[in-house]
Amino acid sequence: MPAPSPVAAAAVAILGSLNMDLRVQTPRLPAPGETLIGTGFSTDSGGKGANQAVAAARMGAAVAMLGRVGRDAHGTALTQALRTDGIDTSSVGEDTAAPTGTAVILLMPDGENSILVIPGANHRFMPAHVADSAEVLRNARVVVAQLECPLDTVRAALASARDAGVCTVLNAAPAQPLDDALLAAVDWLVVNEIEAAMLTGLPTDTPAQIEAAAHALRQRGPSQVVVTLGSAGLLHVGPDGALALPAPQVTAVDTTGAGDTFVGALAAGLASGLPIPAALTRAQHAAALAVTRLGTQSAMPTRAEVDAFVPAP
Repeated sequence: MPAPSPVAAAAVAILGSLNMDLRVQTPRLPAPGETLIGTGFSTDSGGKGANQAVAAARMGAAVAMLGRVGRDAHGTALTQALRTDGIDTSSVGEDTAAPTGTAVILLMPDGENSILVIPGANHRFMPAHVADSAEVLRNARVVVAQLECPLDTVRAALASARDAGVCTVLNAAPAQPLDDALLAAVDWLVVNEIEAAMLTGLPTDTPAQIEAAAHALRQRGPSQVVVTLGSAGLLHVGPDGALALPAPQVTAVDTTGAGDTFVGALAAGLASGLPIPAALTRAQHAAALAVTRLGTQSAMPTRAEVDAFVPAP
């Protein structure tokens, strides 16, 4: 029997950005007008969409990536990196009018970071490109999107997946206002407490406030809402109520890409049919492993590493 085509094999389809990360290690953020000597520099494949695709693939999912790069060395390197992880890149287009997206990451000694993104070709990824890859979306079990591409493109992808009965996941980052019509096409909404506050207009300073914001987000359409809280864990609110899960205790070296690792690992768990608590727990442990290493995609763990890290039931 012939091998399945990449389209037929993709259980997780991820629509989103592809960026080349330029990482600068610095003792602190420079003040306006100040020249500061950095302590290190490296490049890594990144972009929220590509990061989540890699995280899902390393957790064992068959993954297809939908996005856009420039016709340049960075674009070639990013797509080749995805293919190295077994990801189908046939729906990653090449744009001749814009360079590949870039992210400049300032990394502090405590592992915290500040990031400046130059979208480039990501902002030329249009709904028409999504239509060209509609079969990829319809054949997936889970479709994931974020907000580093045009909102109309995200809307088109989620609507196409929802019409086909596919589970949809939206990581509403970077934070921006979203209308109820878009949220009505979302099954799983993943946000951090800052994004939850922006989307609801509610405070998220205490556990009770975070839960109230999550319930408010559910009322706007998503069946499942996850608020990630970094080292404080997460809160999941679904039809059966609220579930708070503490974070695994690790020493953070670099938090870049931790949220993307969580979302990609969650998508892989949902696509494989894991119960919700197990899918959330595995995603948390994948993200915790990632922050113990320098890098973005290079820091993301494999399924075997997560298997060894998750406590036995």
